[in-house]
Amino acid sequence: MVAVVDSTIIPMPVPGSTDLVLLWLVSHRGNPLLLVPIAIAGSLIGGYSSWHLGNKGGEAALKKYVPARFLERITGWAERHPGLAVFVPAVLPPPIPLSPFLLAAGALSVSWRRFLLAFGAARTIRYSLIAWLAVVYGRRVMRLWSATLEKWSAPLIWTFVTLMVAGVGYGIWNFRRQDAPRSDAPALATPATETE
Repeated sequence: MVAVVDSTIIPMPVPGSTDLVLLWLVSHRGNPLLLVPIAIAGSLIGGYSSWHLGNKGGEAALKKYVPARFLERITGWAERHPGLAVFVPAVLPPPIPLSPFLLAAGALSVSWRRFLLAFGAARTIRYSLIAWLAVVYGRRVMRLWSATLEKWSAPLIWTFVTLMVAGVGYGIWNFRRQDAPRSDAPALATPATETE
């Protein structure tokens, strides 16, 4: 679920949340051969939904969801290098923004096959590297920190979960608020009936 939301236009309270969850799960003896494909599949679902939103919304979706200061640079780069414009932000860690590039790929008519190939390859590289780091170094770090963090692990996990739920809730609220029809025109007054 975290991987799906992390690749959509819904803002996450902690950038790179999928990376952190994957790192934590693999470090705690999770099976990387199972966790990495799940993270990739979730990310592909979320990324495809962003691409689809850009494809259906076109330039209007870009202007609505991408900050104006980045719009020209992102669209220019996506027009010149459509595959790289998806691959590079998907493989790089935060603070590189991802959703503006996914929206631009859809709005600028990058084919869904090309999009999924570039995005899937980037996510496979990124999540495989994170899982490898967790296997090689994560368990040692967890053993080293376990004595120190043992009494703080529950509050840290609950804080992370609370931030995730609040961020997803805020993102959905903000998304629905932007999509709600706005009536900027003043309401027409009903004419008074004249009595004679």
